[in-house]
Amino acid sequence: MAKILVVEDENNIGEMIELNLKMAQHTVTRFINAENALESINYGAKYDIAILDIMLPGMNGISLCETIRKNDNQIGIIMLSAKSQERDKVISLSVGADDYVTKPFGVQELLARVESLLRRVVRQNHSAENEDVIRSGPFTLDLKSHILYKNDQIIDLTSMEFSIMELFFKNEGTALVREKILEGVWGENYYGDVKIVDVNIRRLRIKIEEDPSNPQYIVTVWGYGYRWTV
Repeated sequence: MAKILVVEDENNIGEMIELNLKMAQHTVTRFINAENALESINYGAKYDIAILDIMLPGMNGISLCETIRKNDNQIGIIMLSAKSQERDKVISLSVGADDYVTKPFGVQELLARVESLLRRVVRQNHSAENEDVIRSGPFTLDLKSHILYKNDQIIDLTSMEFSIMELFFKNEGTALVREKILEGVWGENYYGDVKIVDVNIRRLRIKIEEDPSNPQYIVTVWGYGYRWTV
């Protein structure tokens, strides 16, 4: 059971999401605007997953996502967007969202996205079975504390970014097709497309590369995917 924040100003959609999440045994707190959601967080409310509509009155969902992410790298964030908001989807991912669902969407699709993301969020609180750290060049991935270090300096990562780095570290020197990264991180039943991989790779390069435009570690394999090289 997870604690889930839902911020959706359309009553029928918000009620549908809340009802189905509760039927899946989750605890749900729902708001119709970003300001009230932030107030709850500022007063100490903790959530495992946040489901945020992009189009909100007042502060929009993208700004809400960015604000939440600045203070919490571990919460899972799913954005709700209309088909006409393709650019907003990419922006949402770039400021810290883990996933997005396009309206109109089916209940089972949303629940599947929530469960897939929740597995990643919960996993961060558990050690790996056989090892606590993985080292690769100047990087150390602490699987117990869920922290990435570069030359002993902490690099803040979201849950999805951490999972991508873990996949890279365990496949050093191997070219990974985008679909393999998608399956390894988001799960084999993920409904979305592979562009979410590219957006997360861009975010990771900004965080770990000396020159993100000329990456040294996360190398593009043109027409295929990416390779971790040290």
